[in-house]
Amino acid sequence: MKVLIVNNMAPFIWGGAEELAVNLQRNLLMAGHDAEVMRIPAQWEPASRIPSQMLLTRTLEIFNTDHVIALKFPAYLVRHHRKSLWLLHQYRQAYDLYDVGQTNLPADKSGTDIRNAIINADNETFAESRSIYTNSEVTRQRLFKYNGFDSQVLLPPVNDPEAFTGGEYDDYIFAGGRVNGMKRQHLLLRALAKADKRVKLVIAGPPESHADTLQLHSIINEFGLHDRVKLDLGFLPRSTYVNYVNRALAVAYIPFDEDSLGYVAMEAATARKALITTTDSGGILGLVNPQESGWRAEPTAESLAEAMNAAFESKTRTIEYGEGAEALWNTLGINWPETIEALLK
Repeated sequence: MKVLIVNNMAPFIWGGAEELAVNLQRNLLMAGHDAEVMRIPAQWEPASRIPSQMLLTRTLEIFNTDHVIALKFPAYLVRHHRKSLWLLHQYRQAYDLYDVGQTNLPADKSGTDIRNAIINADNETFAESRSIYTNSEVTRQRLFKYNGFDSQVLLPPVNDPEAFTGGEYDDYIFAGGRVNGMKRQHLLLRALAKADKRVKLVIAGPPESHADTLQLHSIINEFGLHDRVKLDLGFLPRSTYVNYVNRALAVAYIPFDEDSLGYVAMEAATARKALITTTDSGGILGLVNPQESGWRAEPTAESLAEAMNAAFESKTRTIEYGEGAEALWNTLGINWPETIEALLK
């Protein structure tokens, strides 16, 4: 079967969705299918660009392809008679983030018009899709709440589980992945300033903007954290990222209302690392059971500092929590062969 994976493309931005698309292609090929990834350019700023990009994507009609698997807005607006959605997230600034005032849509009629266009286009493409899968229960519930469409949760597998062997426990907490305001690495730094002096932190990954980089350096300078934090900002070789995870004492991942479990958390659990997150972090909470696999802090510097201190207070307990995270992840039974079978139904 000829399978086309359709995803967005923002220049010089690479994150979990891009990794998922590449590894979905790899596993489709291993399963005996022909597979390619088509990346459609998309940019959200300014918001006035969104309707024209939606129109561009909607007018694309895919030929010479037996099955389309689409991942994100607006890429999933493409037309095909056999299209499955593996919904990573919608344009949240027209949905839940709009409700809490965290949106880039203008606060006037033009913003309302853009929001309505997004919702209408989403509803149309959801109705015509062969099947809808979501990457987490959080995404499933959000889709049903705002659009009225039910879906089946299909959690993404770890891309290279054999690499995350764990076994080492150095004296740092690791925070990996894209660096931006929604991932809240800045809050981890403010927590570090309130934590015990022995607590150290490694933040590694590509910043979404120069402003994100400046913010982290500003906080480090403000609190004099230079000897307790390492910034490794940029696109990391996979081996470097894996090494950070495997050697960490614990892994912190504190996004705001994340759709999915998150690769950072899934990879950490695979490597038997205890997890630190916050009560408003969304999907990752499915992997963080207090006193079993990690710590759920309130989204404040003070509460996070307590969790970070706890990770260092008892290495034995932290290692046990890491083993609990691995056990919890393994109970989910997620693998690529069954994932591909579902997507191609």
